[in-house]
Amino acid sequence: MSRIRSENTKPEMLIRRFLFSQGLRYKIHDHSLPGKPDLVFPKFKTVVFINGCFWHGHDGCKYFVLPKTRSEWWATKISKTTAKDAKNAKILIERGWKVLVVWECELNSALRDTTLKSLLEKIKTVNEF
Repeated sequence: MSRIRSENTKPEMLIRRFLFSQGLRYKIHDHSLPGKPDLVFPKFKTVVFINGCFWHGHDGCKYFVLPKTRSEWWATKISKTTAKDAKNAKILIERGWKVLVVWECELNSALRDTTLKSLLEKIKTVNEF
């Protein structure tokens, strides 16, 4: 698994290029925030996590299928990841951040434009807490 990228993945680069082209500026992989968000927009107090469907256990997604070998180990691993994701999101929300998650499957060619435009609008929308 050491060959699996956690930063600068294709979905992440696609989103970064789009948002940059729309004039948004951001920090990447901010280690000072819980969960090390992929994109941080301090101006909008918003963080974006770009999650792989398999690695983060996207329920109901066709890309999230547990392997047949060592399935118990994988189920535990994915379960721990989803729990960690939820914990980090909760902490960020408690600190006043807006947390957005984009799933890898939402960036397939059929949904890409809609997903990117929706993300742009959500980032620009002010928190309403």
